[in-house]
Amino acid sequence: MLLAYPFRVLVPRRVAPETATSTVVALLLVAGAADLVPPPVVIALTAGAGATLAGVRLARLASRRGTDPSPRAASVLLDAAVVAAGLTAVALPLASGGHTSAVLVGSLVVAALALTGLCLLPGRTRPSVGVRLRRLVESTGPAVGMALAGWLLLPRDGVPVSVRLVAALALGGLGMAVLNAFTGPGRRSGAAVCRGGVLLTLGGLVLLATLPSSAGRMTLLAVPPLVFGMLLVAAGAADAGAPGPADPTAPAWPRSVLPAAVLLLAAGLHLGAGRATDRTSVLLALAAVPPLVLRELLRAGDAPVAERRAAHRRPADSAVRRLQAAQPRTSDLPLTQPAHDQPGRGGDLFGPVTEHGAGSTWSPEDGAGWSLDRRPVAAGGGPPGDRADLLDALATIGDVPAPSGALLLVDLHGAEGIGPTAREDVLAEAVHRARAVVAADGLITGCTGAGFAVVTAAGPVLAYALGNRLLTALAPPYQLAGSVLRVQTSIGLAEVSGDRPADVLRQAELARRRAVQLGRDRVEWYDAFLEEQLVRRLDLERELPGAVARGELDLVYQPVLDLADGQPVGAEALLRWRSPVLGTVLPAELLPVAEDLDLVGELEWWVLDRACRQLSNWSAGVRELWMAVNVTTRELTSPDFVQRAAAVLAAYGVPPERLVVEVSEPRVAGDLPTVVARLAGLRSLGVRTALDDFRPEHASLAQLRRLPIDLLKVGPELVGARPDGQPPLIDVVVNVGERLGVEIVAEELESSTQVEGARRGGCRYGQGFALARPATAERVEAYFEEFPSASR
Repeated sequence: MLLAYPFRVLVPRRVAPETATSTVVALLLVAGAADLVPPPVVIALTAGAGATLAGVRLARLASRRGTDPSPRAASVLLDAAVVAAGLTAVALPLASGGHTSAVLVGSLVVAALALTGLCLLPGRTRPSVGVRLRRLVESTGPAVGMALAGWLLLPRDGVPVSVRLVAALALGGLGMAVLNAFTGPGRRSGAAVCRGGVLLTLGGLVLLATLPSSAGRMTLLAVPPLVFGMLLVAAGAADAGAPGPADPTAPAWPRSVLPAAVLLLAAGLHLGAGRATDRTSVLLALAAVPPLVLRELLRAGDAPVAERRAAHRRPADSAVRRLQAAQPRTSDLPLTQPAHDQPGRGGDLFGPVTEHGAGSTWSPEDGAGWSLDRRPVAAGGGPPGDRADLLDALATIGDVPAPSGALLLVDLHGAEGIGPTAREDVLAEAVHRARAVVAADGLITGCTGAGFAVVTAAGPVLAYALGNRLLTALAPPYQLAGSVLRVQTSIGLAEVSGDRPADVLRQAELARRRAVQLGRDRVEWYDAFLEEQLVRRLDLERELPGAVARGELDLVYQPVLDLADGQPVGAEALLRWRSPVLGTVLPAELLPVAEDLDLVGELEWWVLDRACRQLSNWSAGVRELWMAVNVTTRELTSPDFVQRAAAVLAAYGVPPERLVVEVSEPRVAGDLPTVVARLAGLRSLGVRTALDDFRPEHASLAQLRRLPIDLLKVGPELVGARPDGQPPLIDVVVNVGERLGVEIVAEELESSTQVEGARRGGCRYGQGFALARPATAERVEAYFEEFPSASR
């Protein structure tokens, strides 16, 4: 049936009951037009049928909604609105002369209930005030034109001029709102369908209130919008929890052409009937001019922005058609970038981590391109594409008055030794998992050899939630031929907010790099501070190589004191990079960069050599101080560490017992047997060993028995009182240390209270700003001179 066509277009599911109702409505309309059935009876029967079907659907929807009360309340309110609309039309034959007032009251009740239900409906978008004002300006002109058409078409006999004018304005506004709901970007979403149904229902009630009972068959014009409006309310409410695809290329011509066509038709009928033009018609026609002029001015202001964006993309509609034209197989996704795993580095699944991404040769600078063969995959499929396709998709989202969307760059990282075929299989499986997560309005497109990109029209908050869902979907192991591979994921997110597509792409890449630096398996959201950090990181990576040869490294020394008598017993050597370009760089910022550049070994051996030389100078006097040097587990577990340490001690004539080698406790668990062997080798030389950053956890206490150490360094958090009123944990640590023959050093003491707490807790040594700050060798020597009797 022709009258069921709106449901097949707007509601993507079977509508057999709606089709049957459409047939009944059509037969009744034909009967009413042929004067076989009185028009009020036709209106009552058709409205009753539509209200019954819509009310049953909404009642069932309200009863099976989840625990969230908002959708259930929305369904109940919309059900009440539909029933009220049906009762208003059914009671029409009972209203003798005052049917206008009765329909008007019913319309107000329906409007109040329906609008309240729409506000609670899930999936309803709430654009910003600026977007609403712009839409109002663009819709006012066509709405006034439709109001003029209603003024010309509504009957004059029996209808007061004021009622006719109000009805014409209401019909114009409702008609334009219906067009916006059914032809806008979100026209297929459940919320839009429901909103359009409410507006159609109100339009039908306005016609019932306006058309007099003497109009006869003309009153049947109110039946189609009234009945199908109620049915669309129920259909849209059922699909509101799963919004349809937001088409950013939705045609704008219906919102301009259809009002103009209706106005031309009304004017032709008006003139063909031989009616004269009245003053109200002229005023309505003039009222449509200012909104049209203002709309063109706003569009002219947007033209320069569109021209700038056009320089970076091909026509957006053709790009979207290319991306959504076909459905490729996941096995067709090629991976042309081979893996070049680097020994000693964490191998990425699809190649080494370059400056701009694993396996990628793309440069974030404007105008650069990728050299990889990539095939984009839309949520509904897509043909082979390139960087321009991705920029087109971003430009499509950005070419709206208030752009809202996001780009997510997804990188996959795995183990070494995986072949090209396995890489292709893993990427295909990852894309398949992503399709199950990304909504129908999103695009999945090839990006780098190590992953893919997702373009979504959702806002940044929803895009961040999408990124977390992608992490969850991509986390389970991948089944390969005879093996299982675990993959880490790094996602960079950039908001599409009017910036150039190339800038959005660069921002997402910077955020993705940050996610890699912070340990992967995370989503990083781009902001200006993030870019500053990454630029700083690039500067560090550029300047650090060669810093040793240029003589830019320096050591400062922080004294360690005996808490019993306050005498200095040793010092810890702390690295400083005095860069002429970047200033002084501390280890917390320096060491992560050195690890990525594989320079940690060079730096640590320089520190050990310089610290032993300084310790040799201090050993010339009566002070018997130790020197603590930090080493990473990677260097400690190298096969020749013990031999090289012995060579450095021999070169400067330093007694081995004066050197303390510190290793961080959180990192020893990864290779505990080798760490134990190296620490035992150092102790066999006479070198003392220390465990830094100790945490009193069960695993830490368990492995403490296996580690051959002399000193245990704990933080200030163990010294103070606990929130639960229990004694400080330092008591437990000290007791364990006494049993194992290990001396406790409390570090990072920054207040006299912490110093006193460490002393009361039984710590033998202390270190921190409250005792002595790090300083150069000359200043530390002057500090030591204040303790002439220091001899340890």
